[in-house]
Amino acid sequence: MIQKEELIGKIMEMADLSNDEKAEIVGSLRRQKKYGLVWENHPEDAEERLKSAFPVLREDKEAAIISDAEDAPDHVLIEGDNLEALMALSYTHEGRVDVIYIDPPYNTGNKDFVYNDSFVDSEDGYRHSKWLSFMEKRLRLAKKLLSDKGVIFISIDDNEQANLKLLCDEVFGGNNFISNIVWQSTAGSNTGTEIVTVTENILVYTKFRQSCQFDGEPTDEDNYTLSDEYVDTRGRYSLDKMDRRRVGGHYSEALNFPIEMPDGTLRYPGGTEQPSTEGWNYLWSQTKVQWGLDNGFVVFKKSKSGWNVYNKRYAKVDNEGNPKERSTPYRNLITSDFCSTSHGTAEITSIFGVRTFDFPKPSTLIKRILSTIVRTKKDAIVLDFFAGSGTTLHATMQLNAEDGGHRQCILVTNNENNICRDVTYERNKRVIQGYTTPKGVAVEGLTANNLRYYTMDFLPREHTYEAKRELMRAATDMLCVKEGIYNEVREFCGMKFKPSILRYFTSAQGKRMLLIFDERAVEHIVPLLQQQPDGEGKLKIYVFSNGAYAYEDEFLALRDKVELCALPEALLQVYKQVLPQNDEEVRI
Repeated sequence: MIQKEELIGKIMEMADLSNDEKAEIVGSLRRQKKYGLVWENHPEDAEERLKSAFPVLREDKEAAIISDAEDAPDHVLIEGDNLEALMALSYTHEGRVDVIYIDPPYNTGNKDFVYNDSFVDSEDGYRHSKWLSFMEKRLRLAKKLLSDKGVIFISIDDNEQANLKLLCDEVFGGNNFISNIVWQSTAGSNTGTEIVTVTENILVYTKFRQSCQFDGEPTDEDNYTLSDEYVDTRGRYSLDKMDRRRVGGHYSEALNFPIEMPDGTLRYPGGTEQPSTEGWNYLWSQTKVQWGLDNGFVVFKKSKSGWNVYNKRYAKVDNEGNPKERSTPYRNLITSDFCSTSHGTAEITSIFGVRTFDFPKPSTLIKRILSTIVRTKKDAIVLDFFAGSGTTLHATMQLNAEDGGHRQCILVTNNENNICRDVTYERNKRVIQGYTTPKGVAVEGLTANNLRYYTMDFLPREHTYEAKRELMRAATDMLCVKEGIYNEVREFCGMKFKPSILRYFTSAQGKRMLLIFDERAVEHIVPLLQQQPDGEGKLKIYVFSNGAYAYEDEFLALRDKVELCALPEALLQVYKQVLPQNDEEVRI
């Protein structure tokens, strides 16, 4: 076969091809993959729209649900195409999201996947190619949003599981693959002649595996009820049986040894007086068992069938003697009935009184998934950009209620068939405010939560002076989301300004944000700030500039009090990386 570089050399020598044609052919050859998935890129309506428009977020303030609790987390619900929303979030949350959970369309061919306003059915010859094109664009943006310790969980079934695994290997890197969690989604049918599928999959990837640390599943400290002469230094303990039955590669001949019982008899693992032939092992080595005997960690108990050997498992204690949490690693198999789709259906039916959404994930499943990474991170940011019925927010609020956390959840979904307004938003509104089940049971609301509703808006993708001014004004709601500061104060430093010139925001946590839309106001703002006492933390100032200059010279005397950012330049730089190129930019 002709080597690629040799072929490229022959193409460059062809006289009947223009330079542009040669460049296109050579570029195509160099882009060809040696290994991995290959699919055609299918343009989306959203991409075409973004070639001529900048996406921004607009808050629907009438839909906001605001808690009386000052420290309530601000959850965000965005109504719109998730490709466009992810591009807006690329500015507000790049590198800040701790965990992403998504439940994308499974592409079953049964009209569950819509591409450019049309269902993709099983007869579509580009069915898998369209799905891969659709997912790849969103996953690459999702990766930008993850923190260095961030994790993404992706639900999928067998229709695209193999393709998704290869795609994620390419986007996130195969070395960042953690696990394929298998969960029993349904009990299945007892009829038919084929093997019944009762499970689905959740692929787990990290941004950087070396930086990521998963939480363990807490064990019940109430089990540690026993005490001995070491209680003052070791705390209370429980007993674990010393031997287990092992199979395959888990069995070790070295762990099949005798231990002398209190009556002088020898006991092999499995309770026999001879070496076990049925795969029994002690969990400790012979050296460690002797250490345990010498230091009071081994206990013998006699039953009707003979002697049993146990080791003491102490509850962890801190320096003051208080119990510390003990945990075990989560497993990649979930079989609990509480995590089935039937439980999810019952859950949403209890909230609405009727079934409003097909096959919703139960909050118990999402809670379990989130707990593997955010159980001990109580200020985590959670994102779900295929929000569906809104289970991820429901689960996040439940976690916060259980452990006093302040985790924030961001949901994105379109409003096809009014799903965002009538299901996603309404469900979580009822969860926050409380509701009554069809059986008349009153469910108390998770009231210590704020929910803010946003829609996507678009501005002409122009680089004129006036277009830049309008873009900064339109970015106000995005800046509130970015900084987590929502309370607008009509005065600044004791003076009132027109909103077209200046807007000032504060938060219950003491954060402050100043937006200067008219740069001529800078010379008046600086003296006012110099007269003010120092606040907690720096004042974040976004100031309009036609370029990247954020008036650092004018604020030089206040450099320890303020943090400056020039807009819309900072936003344009992010959009330059993520938005599709338009014809004008290509020519430039």
